Amino acid sequence: MAAPIVPLTLEGSYMLHQMMRVRWSDWRRLDPETQTQVLEDAAGTLGLFNPEQTGMYSMLGHKGDLLFVHFRKTLEELNEAQWQLAKSKLWQFLEPASSYTSVVELGLYESTQRIYRLFTERGLEPDTPEWAAALEEELGRQRTAMAPRLFPTIPPQKYICFYPMDRKRGEDKNWYTIPFAERARMMHEHGMVGRKYADYVRQIISGSIGFDDWEWGVDLFAEDPVWFKKLIYEMRFDEVSAVYALFGTFYIGVRTGLPQLVQLMA
Repeated sequence: MAAPIVPLTLEGSYMLHQMMRVRWSDWRRLDPETQTQVLEDAAGTLGLFNPEQTGMYSMLGHKGDLLFVHFRKTLEELNEAQWQLAKSKLWQFLEPASSYTSVVELGLYESTQRIYRLFTERGLEPDTPEWAAALEEELGRQRTAMAPRLFPTIPPQKYICFYPMDRKRGEDKNWYTIPFAERARMMHEHGMVGRKYADYVRQIISGSIGFDDWEWGVDLFAEDPVWFKKLIYEMRFDEVSAVYALFGTFYIGVRTGLPQLVQLMA
C-alpha cells in the first residue's frame, strides 16, 4: 500500500468573522433621537438572523469593537448575511478592522490510514473510478455521523477567542514534507491535549486554504476565558505546535445581545 500524502478532510458550514470598529466621532455627532432610530434599525436587521447561525461579541482591546461570527451552509448564504448587515443604518458608523473566511473542517488523519489499508486489501487502485466511488461512499457515512460537528450552531458560551494559524513551510522546518505517518502521530498527540479541555472549552476548527491569508482558523468558546490561556499554553508544548505552528492575531470578545448593544452604543 502506498502511504497517503494528503489527509482526507470533511467540510461543513462556511464561516465569516467580521471585526468592526465604531466610528465614535461620527456617532457622537448624532442627536439622541437619531441614535435611537439607528439602533432600532440595527435591532431589526440583527433580529432577522438566527442566533444559532450569527453571534455578536463585544471585543477587548484595540483590534476592534464588535465581532460578528456567521455560520452558513453555503457561501451564497454567507455573502447574503454580509450584505444584510451592510445595508443597515448602523453600518455607516462602523468600519472593517479585519475579517476571516473559512469552512468548518474535520481532519481525518487516522481514518485516512484506515481507508487506504482497507481499500488496498479490497484490491482497489488509487486514482481509479472504483477507488473514487468507494471513497465517496465511505466519506458520505462519516459526513452523516459527524453532521453535528460539521454544521454546528453558535456555541452558547459567554466568551470567544479566535485566531488563524499556519503550519511552517520553511527550508528548515516544513510540515508538508514530513512522512504521513509521522504527521498523523503528532496530530494524534496534539488532539489528545485538546480533549483534556473538552469540559471547559468548545473548539471549532475551520480550513481557510484558498479562502484567506492563513491555513486554518480556530474558534474557542468558554464560560471562563482563563481556559483559553490554559489550553493554548499547554498545546504549545506539544511537538506539532512547538516546532511547526505559526499563529496569527488573537481576538477575544464577550457575547453581546441586542439589549447590551443598545447599552454600549447609547
